[in-house]
Amino acid sequence: MTKIVKHCVKPNVSAPYRSYTDVTTPIQPALDGSIPAPKTTATSRHVDDYEAWIEKVWPKFIAAAATGRTFTCFEIVDAHKLPDPPNPQAHWGRLMTLLRDEGYIRTAGWACSDRPTAHHSGVRTWRGTAAARREAAA
Repeated sequence: MTKIVKHCVKPNVSAPYRSYTDVTTPIQPALDGSIPAPKTTATSRHVDDYEAWIEKVWPKFIAAAATGRTFTCFEIVDAHKLPDPPNPQAHWGRLMTLLRDEGYIRTAGWACSDRPTAHHSGVRTWRGTAAARREAAA
């Protein structure tokens, strides 16, 4: 008499999970033995201090608002190669809210985003106010 074996696809829960924290990604040196410098792009620039980031980007947005033209946040970031804030998902919107609350910009409508990672999603457009023109002139 033969024994019937049921095949079961079940993970071995008693097997220990492997930890890959000790594994590092090796950097392949060039043929001459030198190690290439990491690439820096506009999207990889990042500032860790929120206050320092505000001081760096604030004048660029005031200058854009002083022109009186309609713009998106990314247009200014891309034109001036501005760094990312500590928390990009929240701080870009917070910057625009601060500028609006201070009276430098007002909402102008909606447009499709030019940001490569946004897939042409809808974004708010902004227009400068008379206060921004006075601030830029001062």
